[in-house]
Amino acid sequence: MSQNLTVTTPSDLEVKMVRVFDAPLALVFDAHSSCEHVKHWWGRGNPLDCELDFRVGGRWRFVEHAPDGDWAFRGEYREIQAPNRIVQTFEFEGMPGQICVETLELTEDDGKTTVTSVTRFDTKEERDGMIESGMSEGAGQSYDALAAYLAKLS
Repeated sequence: MSQNLTVTTPSDLEVKMVRVFDAPLALVFDAHSSCEHVKHWWGRGNPLDCELDFRVGGRWRFVEHAPDGDWAFRGEYREIQAPNRIVQTFEFEGMPGQICVETLELTEDDGKTTVTSVTRFDTKEERDGMIESGMSEGAGQSYDALAAYLAKLS
């Protein structure tokens, strides 16, 4: 797992991940809200098919083409407060029907942006299953790829 990602379980239904990026808030928000940017980092840096309708009620779907196979994810945007908050559903297509809600909070301090992600599951078993599936490692690798991508843009 990335040493720059802090992962905690604040409740039996939640996973919280926090990462600080050396980039301004607007850029980090943009990196989460358009395929132009997302395809460079979201799938751990692997090739990514990206469909993204970034509006409340809009849907997204990403397919990561990794050496160990293709991994598809999808969801719907429930709330967008640019540039500080995105609430979306998240479903790994390999585990259909297990839909969680992910809340991203972005804050800037002295030119650095902190992304706090809280993912809420319906049951403790679903939360634990997602943790065991490698959620933290995958997120850490994607955030490492995002940090490298943001460094190129700055």
